Amino acid sequence: MSDAKTTNSGAGLSRPAAFAIVATVLGASAVLGRRNAPDPSHPGIRRWYKRLDKPSYTPPDAAFGAVWPVLETGLAVGGYRLLRQPAGAPRNTAVGLWLLNSAMIGGWTEIFFRKKALGSSTVASGAMIVTGAAYVLAADRVDRPAAATAVPFVAWLGFATLLAERIWQRNRDVKDVVT
Repeated sequence: MSDAKTTNSGAGLSRPAAFAIVATVLGASAVLGRRNAPDPSHPGIRRWYKRLDKPSYTPPDAAFGAVWPVLETGLAVGGYRLLRQPAGAPRNTAVGLWLLNSAMIGGWTEIFFRKKALGSSTVASGAMIVTGAAYVLAADRVDRPAAATAVPFVAWLGFATLLAERIWQRNRDVKDVVT
């Protein structure tokens, strides 16, 4: 990859515009995720989640709170870097996939925690692996460091999909509306 693909020629979005877009997109995803979090501010969701039969390798709740800020920071840096690159089909494809993945993060929490649709959330998580990998590949064509920032996200999605599938399998008898 040439250095031209890892530096901004000045034809991309301005720093303030790129920052504003990243903050808005990831902020909206975080708000949606927070709205569905199984924490003390959402006692019904928390009770439901605590009652699920989960595999032994389920991380403690605190681990999720530690992992997601790191993953979202990577997505923020990657999105910012891409938005600063010159516009064109490769950049636009990568940005579109970045937007899609950002939306899917918040959407997944809605499916799993709010709707309690364990099977659908597993399918959505699997779809996120595909779109996440596509994002990494598309970003790599435009800005290798931006692509690298999303690799941990895709790796986490692999683990999260396995976890979602096991939770679904272990709780097939749990009614989706139990709170």
